[in-house]
Amino acid sequence: MSDATDGVVVGVGAGAGVAEGEVLTLIAEALAAAGLPAAAVRRLATVDGRRAEPGLLGAARALGVPLVGHPAAELAAVAVPNPSARVLTATGTASVAEAAALLGGGELLVGKRKSGRSTVAVATLPSTTAQPATEPDLRHHGDAEVRAPGLVDLAVNVRTGTPPTWLRTALADALGDLAAYPEQSTARAAVAARHARPAEEVLLTAGAAEAFVLLARTLRPRHAVVVHPQFTEPEAALRDAGITVHRALLRPEDGFRLTPGAVPEQADLVVIGNPTNPTSILHPAADLVALARPGRTLVVDEAFMDTVPGEPASLASLRELPGQVVVLRSLTKTWGLAGLRIGYLLGPAALVAELARCQPLWPVSSLGLLAAELCTAQGALAEAEAAAGQLAEDRAHLLKRLAELPGIRVHGEPAASFVLIRLPGADRVRERLRTAGFAVRRGDTFPGLGRDWLRLAVRDRATVDAFVAALAQEL
Repeated sequence: MSDATDGVVVGVGAGAGVAEGEVLTLIAEALAAAGLPAAAVRRLATVDGRRAEPGLLGAARALGVPLVGHPAAELAAVAVPNPSARVLTATGTASVAEAAALLGGGELLVGKRKSGRSTVAVATLPSTTAQPATEPDLRHHGDAEVRAPGLVDLAVNVRTGTPPTWLRTALADALGDLAAYPEQSTARAAVAARHARPAEEVLLTAGAAEAFVLLARTLRPRHAVVVHPQFTEPEAALRDAGITVHRALLRPEDGFRLTPGAVPEQADLVVIGNPTNPTSILHPAADLVALARPGRTLVVDEAFMDTVPGEPASLASLRELPGQVVVLRSLTKTWGLAGLRIGYLLGPAALVAELARCQPLWPVSSLGLLAAELCTAQGALAEAEAAAGQLAEDRAHLLKRLAELPGIRVHGEPAASFVLIRLPGADRVRERLRTAGFAVRRGDTFPGLGRDWLRLAVRDRATVDAFVAALAQEL
């Protein structure tokens, strides 16, 4: 990237139904005209009326940046070099692409370019946005970082080398049964036995993310609190359901641990991760139990609990706590099943039944059900425990190597399959690491963090050593 700019904004105008590929192709042509790499893009911007367009959202995800929408009235106030009366009539601004790129300041680098159903323009970042927008992109996830081929993946927290051979073989052998409709009783019973609960307290879901949507559609809290920094999908699901969300921000100075009074007493819905993504902090079970009380639903996201040897802080088998305590689990991380989408929810039987009524018929595929059955069997649990032990050793090696580098700080004691680091200028370091062949997870999309944070997945020692060497070079 040229030293003349710390990044650019790409303004995008689009017709309804525009294809993601068309948008990405036009953006690539505009960036090439300016002599800029895709890594220079800090965000896409458009008019509010196109903020939910799937093709634009897909392009933003592919680039690993947020898509920002602006009111038409604000865009109309921006002077653009290439106005269009037709566009003005249709959208309320004379050029969505140029106005969205220039809003707030900055310099136009590439004027409006057109394709069949889209327009783009490229401008330098406005001086008022040297720091990211105060509202992070809750829909950005680590998979967006690794869509370019050839990158070493330290951005996604799925265990490498998975699914294991025995699991792949079992799933492949079951392909001949796909004509039958999925039947849940065996898988549900297996999950229930794994956590010493009745089957009525188990809800199988298409990944843990589905459970957040079901909870948001079912619960009607008066005062919902999401404890951040954490996985952003719970807050996004609640907001999509029209629920006002209050944030309880944990501080790096406290090691991102819960402190007295962090969660307001009036909260009747509390969502917290344990161990927490992206901080990797494991809250003691007693601290979470203290959040449970009559009249409150406590949701604990334990998607990464099986990466902790012995799972000492899990609430999955606790059934007699006050209020409603819900525990979410994922089978996608340890077993490499992100594409299969399988997870589950544990909670009071009445709530589980209510959530189940919100699911469509046959919500989990037969292969997903088989995976749930197999991955909660005793042999699989022993394998996961061994993997968690090896992970702890690899994480210790990563932390040791990071400590050798200047300017990097880790807050608290990481306990999961990833590590959160703070590094001045981390956003620029991240881009240079991509050039060096390594993908890491940006931190500024998590509430409570910013551009100086990166999340690193724990990998084997050889990969860690190669990554640290590249990081040292960039520093």
